[in-house]
Amino acid sequence: MKNSIYIIIIILGIVVSCHSSKTIASKSNNSSPNKNDTVRIANDSLEYEVIIIDNGFNNWLISQALPRGFHSQQFLENRNRLYINEWNNRVLQPRRYNPNLYEMTINYDPMIDYGYEVNYLIYNYMIYFQNTFKQKLFGNVPLR
Repeated sequence: MKNSIYIIIIILGIVVSCHSSKTIASKSNNSSPNKNDTVRIANDSLEYEVIIIDNGFNNWLISQALPRGFHSQQFLENRNRLYINEWNNRVLQPRRYNPNLYEMTINYDPMIDYGYEVNYLIYNYMIYFQNTFKQKLFGNVPLR
């Protein structure tokens, strides 16, 4: 049985779902309003795919994100776990936090090795999200 993660945010969509394909970072021609607003990373060996559809994220990823390899996979996994735990807490408090920003919980299992690319993309989206929407999920948010 294939494993899956689902992260759905209207307009700020991240969708992580089962899909077999080669590890790729590319612009997608799928159903997004603008193909330049879509970033896709897939991991064939783990059968995970991350698709982020967000105006500006692709340009931010190219121009401001630290390069792949700058952080270790362990660092990315630790940060993702902290960010996603706080994200999920905010989803459960729609009167306290904007439900348009935090719509659905993220099922991120720290016991699963999602690979470097998946963790890199999720981490950088969390940094982008926090800086763009002036949110602070955990600790100091790197400004880029």
